Amino acid sequence: MTVMPIFPPAREDPAFARAGAVLTIDLRAITGNWRALARRSGAAECAAVLKADAYGLGMDRVAPALAAAGCRTFFVAHLEEGIALRRILPDGARIGVLHGPMPGTEAEFPVHRLLPVLNSVEQVEGFARLAAAAGRRFPAIVQSDSGMSRFGMSRPDLDRLLHTGALAGIDLVLHMSHLACADEPTHPANGAQRTAFLAARARLPGVPASLSASSGIFLGPDYHFDLVRPGAALYGIAPQAGAPNPLRLAVRLEGRVVQLREVPAATAIGYGHTARTGARTRLATVGVGYADGFLRSLSNAGAAWRDGVRLPIVGRISMDSVVLDVSALPDGALAPGDGVDLIGPDQDLDALAGAAGTIAYEILASVGARYLRRYIGH
Repeated sequence: MTVMPIFPPAREDPAFARAGAVLTIDLRAITGNWRALARRSGAAECAAVLKADAYGLGMDRVAPALAAAGCRTFFVAHLEEGIALRRILPDGARIGVLHGPMPGTEAEFPVHRLLPVLNSVEQVEGFARLAAAAGRRFPAIVQSDSGMSRFGMSRPDLDRLLHTGALAGIDLVLHMSHLACADEPTHPANGAQRTAFLAARARLPGVPASLSASSGIFLGPDYHFDLVRPGAALYGIAPQAGAPNPLRLAVRLEGRVVQLREVPAATAIGYGHTARTGARTRLATVGVGYADGFLRSLSNAGAAWRDGVRLPIVGRISMDSVVLDVSALPDGALAPGDGVDLIGPDQDLDALAGAAGTIAYEILASVGARYLRRYIGH
């Protein structure tokens, strides 16, 4: 794992002195991950999913870096995200909007040169009416449900649309679906969904196909089709549970020490007094809390790191702060203003998510706006 440099000292960045934490985002790691995923995908085009502000890391910085690296197709979740991304990307970039058009918004897609992902009969019919009224075939993506029961059309839905001719009035540039269990390579749902997707694909001959997102890329060429859509993998989240992570961590989160104290045995800590010291203990209060997306479920479970030493979280995480047991560090090793790693070389996103009882996606997407953000590798 590549270790990103420590945050700059105050004399180099005036904002540092005011910050409770520093989030370092390595754009070179993100583009490197994209290139690695593109190589693994063979002949399939490798897109990039930038929903939720590039998973919390800043679409305005991540998108241009990926475009410069060669990415040409991007996905977001909502129309508003697509409009914002179109302002950032060159005209030649394709932008798909995964949730498709909300009723009454169909006309905004061609205006902003966006590709709606048509997930239902109603969305297809609404977009077809727009095209008919304009006297032209607007481009769009169609999604079939291969077994996740979330987005996309069932086989009867597709049959109905083919029978009515609604799809004929739309320029279908991609047919997609989504795998539910791709992070578990041996899960039988993967093969079942591929079979269902192939059946739907036969109903739409000649339309390029896309089944795999981040984890699906690692299921092999049978799942790649014409385009893959990595999202979380771009940012270094492990694509398969229990397997070595071949991707580079793209973020480092360093919280700053606000206060240090030494307390005797049997001292209660934090809201609810859910922790109590067993011996004389040195504590550090760090200026990061659940308002910053540092999840409350890490209370009495997670840890920070400093110079390779694990510093357990003690007591409940508060809105703006967390208390660490720093007794394992040499006396005097920490001072107010010093940093501790919350995400970094000793604890990646997946490890922190495991301690929180969640997934790395939630950790990354919850990254707060109060951190001082520092971009490197651009």
